[in-house]
Amino acid sequence: MTPEIPAASLPVLQTLRDALADLTPTLRRVAEEILDDPLAAGSTSITALARRAGTNPTTVSRLAPRLGYSGFPELRSAIALENGRNAQSGWERDIGGEISPEESAVDVLDILAGTAARALRDAVSGIDVERVEQAARAIAGAERVHLYGEWGDSVALREMHMRLQRIGVAAWFLDAGPVTLHAVCNTLTAQDVVVVLNRSGEDDVTARLLREASARGATTVALHGMPGSPVADGAEISVFSGIRNGEVWTSYYSGRASDTLVTSLLWVLVAQYRSSDNSMRYFDDGMLGGRRRG
Repeated sequence: MTPEIPAASLPVLQTLRDALADLTPTLRRVAEEILDDPLAAGSTSITALARRAGTNPTTVSRLAPRLGYSGFPELRSAIALENGRNAQSGWERDIGGEISPEESAVDVLDILAGTAARALRDAVSGIDVERVEQAARAIAGAERVHLYGEWGDSVALREMHMRLQRIGVAAWFLDAGPVTLHAVCNTLTAQDVVVVLNRSGEDDVTARLLREASARGATTVALHGMPGSPVADGAEISVFSGIRNGEVWTSYYSGRASDTLVTSLLWVLVAQYRSSDNSMRYFDDGMLGGRRRG
């Protein structure tokens, strides 16, 4: 028989998992029912749990002392408490600690607005404007511009792609896999520019694209959130967005604000260079608002 374990000395669900092999078949069914749906087990009655496990309340009540609890009510409370801790831990791992699950919608709005405002202020001091200007000149004079970013990294870059096309830049957004990217690199020349956006700076596909594009003579530009990373170091023109890559969503949110800032700065500078040079095509078809310009 498994010795009783002092209550709360270990997480209750882990204790249940460890005890499974030593439980009788009937008690094991109860334990497995709890582990299958801890959320329900932390709020259900002993009768309901027994019914789902195909046994009776007396059997369920015998499980609690085996785990070091005085009875089912104490066991159920421990499960509910652990459920709450797990939910909070999962929230903090995903969204972060700046916003709690209990925040009102108004408070969430204020926090997000404040987070974005701080990110933009911090980004201004971290962005190397000279490098952005260098990248803008390269894009403005390129025959073709290829842009690449995956998942959330693609958001600001896709808008930049659309706006570059609007002002007459021959631009393509690359959203295929490594094989297609390799094929695209075979078409590159010294008149092309490849722009990537990768916040972590660790993406192998992005780093490989930069290496292959550079080998073909194309100018490479990396917009990133991690100085010293493989992506940051792999581009001819490396532009830090001013906000480092984070581990939780609120950090990503800050980084996305800086991504939008740096890509907006970049395309406006490209527009300025092309507008001031009569040898370059510049047009605005009015599709996205604003005056037409021939």
